[in-house]
Formats: sequence, structure tokens, C-alpha cells
Amino acid sequence: MRERRACGTLTAVSDDRSSAAPILPTHTPPLFKEAVRRATALLRAGQVVALPTETVYGLAANALDEQAVARIYECKGRPARNPIIVHVDSLDMAKSCAKEWPATAERLAAAFWPGPLTLVVFRSAKIPAIVAAGGATVGLRWPSHPFMQATIRACGFPLAAPSANPSNQISPTNAEHVRRLLGGRVPLIIDGGQAQVGIESTVIDLTAESPRVLRPGMIHEASILAALQLPPYSIDGAAMGDGGGEPLKSPGCLVKHYSPSARLVVLAWENDEDLRSQLDARKLPANECHVVSHTRTPDLAGLSGVSVMPHDAEAFARALYAEWHRCDETGVKIIVMETLPAGAEWNGLADRLRRAAGP
Repeated sequence: MRERRACGTLTAVSDDRSSAAPILPTHTPPLFKEAVRRATALLRAGQVVALPTETVYGLAANALDEQAVARIYECKGRPARNPIIVHVDSLDMAKSCAKEWPATAERLAAAFWPGPLTLVVFRSAKIPAIVAAGGATVGLRWPSHPFMQATIRACGFPLAAPSANPSNQISPTNAEHVRRLLGGRVPLIIDGGQAQVGIESTVIDLTAESPRVLRPGMIHEASILAALQLPPYSIDGAAMGDGGGEPLKSPGCLVKHYSPSARLVVLAWENDEDLRSQLDARKLPANECHVVSHTRTPDLAGLSGVSVMPHDAEAFARALYAEWHRCDETGVKIIVMETLPAGAEWNGLADRLRRAAGP
């Protein structure tokens, strides 16, 4: 029997693999306080800790400690040319990490911080080159998650924190995802609940003559233009590519990224017959295909399974990675995603699907 399920709210399915990393809850004030204390002690000692943010879970270390940041790269198997976003708890801390603070950064920070927007500026001398993959710039973000804010405040230094997963795999959106992906490689995982944004932050480069979106997210171009008081089409859009081997200005720019273990295919279909025809044309066995739909939900015999996603961009984002994690956990071989609707609010999600599918 095929499984048909709604994906508006998802929790990870636990497995029985052991993990060396304890998972600390934060759902009461005493637990929250104790988790901050233990995370801060490890971070001050130069260790890495998996922490919740509102976008996805991050693998954090002291951004000012070159050896601590090197542990992030080692733990994730992250390419040395892929920079790491630095997380701050105030505008003053952000400015201390920047060589200069342009007016565009001031406007965008006022409009969207704390929140899921990363600003790329020229880095100050206090930010080690390893954070920037040897480049001259750094991505800065002030996250809105209360635990991340409290931890940065308790540490007194900014945190370098890419997603808490092996390089190029799906970002985790809850503590159980982190345990399954990195549990044996980190000393501590903090459970701050399900990520409320669900995909990585929008990244905008403010170091060129015109602002440029390096990675789209849930804060989209129209909102950025309004905050900058710029006319339409004044921002250069993100492009697929890997920079030709040069250090990248932002994570999330590799052609193949955010990928489940299952093969991912993006299709648009009119009806069951059309979907069957497209699967046959691509030599995709129906019994190996799990279809993830949002508008045209198939009732096609022989499919491995069908999931129904919310027809709302924000709710879709909250559910997307959790659905891919679930597919990987259950051994799905092929994920067939229904093409997303048009509209600026879907651009970040469309980017994740393109990069997950790869060239």
C-alpha cells in the first residue's frame, strides 16, 4: 500500500544508531540556562557545538579562533574555498567584524535583523582568513533564534556557523537530524525545536557597485529593494556556478548542494497519464519514485509513495528539508518533486531544488 501523507508539520524518525553527542533540551527556563552554560563552555574552549537557528541548525565555533573554525571544516568535510557565515548578537558586533559598514548594510540590518538575511561586506582584520575561505569579504548575520542569541551574548564573541551536516548534504532542521548526520563528530547538540524558516538565509553581496543576491532565501528581492529604496531590477540575481575555483563569497553557490541521498528530479505534470509518460521517458521506475506534490497530487498505481506539501511558500520551506530527510531515512531511491509555482516568494525554494538536483 502506498503512503499518502501531509507534510505541513514533520518530525524526524529516530533510528537506533548510537551517538556520542548528548542532546540538551531547552524547553524550560532552567534547561535553557543550563544548555547555554554548557554550550558556552565548549565554545570558549575552542570546540564545535550544534546549535539551533531560525533557518537551519548550525555547527558553531568561535569565529575569531582559527583552530576552532578549522574544526568546522574538518567535521563537515567542507571544501576550503567555501566560506562560513559569521553570526552576531548586535549591530555593534557586526560592525566590529567589518572593515567598513556601507549605508546599504545599515538599511538592510534595520529592516531585517534579527532574521534570515546575511550581508556580505569586507571583513575586518579580526576575522581570520579561514572563515572567508581566504577572501577579503565575510557574510554576517544576526539570527533571531533566542538560544543562538543567548549563546553569542554569553560567549562575548561572534560564532562561525554553517549548517550542521556533512558538506553538500541536506541541512538539518531539528536536533534529531543533527544527531543522525553528525552525532559521532560533535561533543554537544542543543535541541531548540524545529527550525521555523526551514532553509538557509538569503545572502546579499554589498561589496560591489550594485547589490547582488548570492543565495536567494525567504527574504526575497522585492523586500530588499524596498528596504534599499531602489527601483526594480537594480539587484543582480544569483547564478548557478562554482566561481571557477576561486574562493566563494558565500556558501550555497556550488552547482550541486543541499542534496538528499536519493536522486532528485523536478517535473511538471498535467495529470497521472502525463506523469507516467515522463517517468517512462526518463527511465525512472515508478516503484522507486516517491512523488512530492503541492498542487497536482497523483493517484498513480505503482509509485513508491506520495507526499503532499503545503501550497504556501513559508510553510513549504518549513517542511522541505524534513521531507527529504524522511525520504533518506526510509530508503527512497528517487524523489520526484513537482515544479514550484512562479513568484518571488518561491525563488529561494526553487534555487534549493535546482542545486539538490544538480547538473
